Amino acid sequence: MSPLELDFDSCYRAVSARDSRFDGRFYTAVTTTRIYCRPICPARTPSSRNVRFYRHAASAEAAGFRPCKRCRPELSPGDPGWDVRGDLVGRALRLIDDGAADEQGVAGLAKRLHITERHLHRLFVAELGVGPLAVARTKRLLLAKQLLTETGLPVTEVAFAAGFGSVRQFNATMRETYGFTPSELRATAGRRAPEPGADDEAGPVTLRLRLHRREPYDVDGVFAFLASRAIPGLEVADRTSYARAVPGGTITLTPKPDHIALDVAVDDTRQLARVVARCRRLLDLDADPEAISEILGQTSLGPLVAARPGLRVPGTFDGFELAVRAVVGQQISVAGARTLLGRIVARAAAPGGLFPTPARLLESDLTGLGLTNRRIDTLKDLAARLAEGHLDLDGGQDPAEAVAGLLEVRGIGPWTAGYIALRALRDPDAWPTGDLVLDKRMAALGIPQDHIERWRPWRAYAALHLWSSS
Repeated sequence: MSPLELDFDSCYRAVSARDSRFDGRFYTAVTTTRIYCRPICPARTPSSRNVRFYRHAASAEAAGFRPCKRCRPELSPGDPGWDVRGDLVGRALRLIDDGAADEQGVAGLAKRLHITERHLHRLFVAELGVGPLAVARTKRLLLAKQLLTETGLPVTEVAFAAGFGSVRQFNATMRETYGFTPSELRATAGRRAPEPGADDEAGPVTLRLRLHRREPYDVDGVFAFLASRAIPGLEVADRTSYARAVPGGTITLTPKPDHIALDVAVDDTRQLARVVARCRRLLDLDADPEAISEILGQTSLGPLVAARPGLRVPGTFDGFELAVRAVVGQQISVAGARTLLGRIVARAAAPGGLFPTPARLLESDLTGLGLTNRRIDTLKDLAARLAEGHLDLDGGQDPAEAVAGLLEVRGIGPWTAGYIALRALRDPDAWPTGDLVLDKRMAALGIPQDHIERWRPWRAYAALHLWSSS
């Protein structure tokens, strides 16, 4: 089944088999119950004459269906077809996940993509059958549904955390779309409302959410990768957990048998949607291991793929942070880069212990940290381009254009740009040209250099397989 087209017979077979490989790829709507489900829903498979299939949850909701309380569509892993697309719709969907539409509206979303609001709407309707406003609303509702079901967060906080402007709007939208109020959903979920005054205490709001992943998932590989690169003063990580400072608080990610537990402590719950989206990208939870293995497993990487079928490409929580990591890490060891990055954080950290923003790095004195003058110039040039809006490393810019812009920065060459594309831009075909470790591993395994082209469109995952094999 094509990632962008729905074949009724293929979808129905997947639903009948409760095939987890299709979870998140489409949604099954039942005309007799007016409910839509994930392909893995444990309920009895409906008759084919009563079924409709939709590419996105927003499309199902726009057609008048409400989410199943049993299989909980809000827990679906993201669609890998959209996750790897660098076109306008794919980038717009990632920005909506990141909360861009909630903060800036659809007009602001279109502006960030450098197109008109009308053109963006036209693209969404052609691809999904609904506009970006409907997609953003569904995203808010599903996040609210998860918060109501899994946490004791007061309804007022849930409304703002999910991106609604008021509790009245939240109640009205949920009743209109789902047919029940937030309080009614919480009662049926068996979640007890907090005691009166429980939300009046000073301090950050703390809660735990489940982040579902697509299996197989190489937990050890992902967490070991992050642990070896954890920046002192910003991150604390080992093979069993990953914690870091985020705007307004902290997060901790802990692997569980069938999901990742996200523990959040934030002063402003309106940041929650962005935190969830960036954690998913950091851990590469929405990748399609079957599609990756199908291509790479038939090449000279076959033995490595068979040994680690669920390997992922760890992303980043912030694009600028990753770009600085890449520049600092040029031609030095991972341990050496960690030391220098820790010094940068100690010298220039933003309030709350956060990694410095581009504007803050521009203002900071980076001399005396062990960085060469040329490396400092590169960091300053990079920061200036992001601060002025010439570069966008968090999803708004076409990956090819972003790479071209990176190559214009003094001191950034193909390896650095490729590494940034691989982790920050989420380009599944990015390749860090000239990486000495990759060259050595390929030579040790007897893999000719011309095999790199055979690994398209998954060269980023090929690079991780080679790095992980050393």
